[in-house]
Amino acid sequence: MEGHFRLTTVSQRTPDEWAAILTMHLTQAGHSTHEVRAAVIASVAPAVTQALVEGLEQATGVRPTLVEPRLALPLVLDVEEPLTVGADRVVNTLAAVELYGRDTIVVDFGTATTFDCIMADGRFIGGVIAPGLMTGAENLVRRAAKLPATELTPPARAIGRRTEDCIRSGVLFGAADAADGMVRRIKAEWPGGGTPLVVATGGLADLVAPLSREIEKTEPHLTLLGLRVAARHLGLYPPAARG
Repeated sequence: MEGHFRLTTVSQRTPDEWAAILTMHLTQAGHSTHEVRAAVIASVAPAVTQALVEGLEQATGVRPTLVEPRLALPLVLDVEEPLTVGADRVVNTLAAVELYGRDTIVVDFGTATTFDCIMADGRFIGGVIAPGLMTGAENLVRRAAKLPATELTPPARAIGRRTEDCIRSGVLFGAADAADGMVRRIKAEWPGGGTPLVVATGGLADLVAPLSREIEKTEPHLTLLGLRVAARHLGLYPPAARG
């Protein structure tokens, strides 16, 4: 991976603004927009997708490919409504199969917390969608006027002695324990009686995973790796040469 950067999703951002932001970050990373030969996007935020597509094309001259369930990719969406599966879950499945080659539960700590259930043979069999950690924290502060906005750093103990520590404990330990409880429920229903690997990803994985007992690995860039796998299978760039 040459580099990565993270942006806040802002639905009001125009294509011109996206183009300027993408150009700035590529330049700061030592690259030119003219180096971009292909682009692939996995979006579950329809309000920003079109502006992002137009901005990226404006900045690079490349029309990006959108990942969606209909594409010819090496996975099977073994669920009742396969065309409704989010693009993030599609690319998480691609990455997990390629990286681990075994039954896997991917816990993605993002705007929502998703649990993707993936079989070793490339079948996505469903999962869970729960409110995200930051969504819960922001709503807590917004709806309780006396609670301060708090930086989410790992709590030292469960019993907080200050309001900020109480919030950190409730949000982070609560998220870790909720994830552990859900993983145990999923394992109890796992087809074939196997024991899946539990992998955390997403922008908040590094905060929550160390507090969890069920999460075994953390791969913060799993979704990006899945995008690269999708791009390769779609012929957007050639596979890496084998030495």
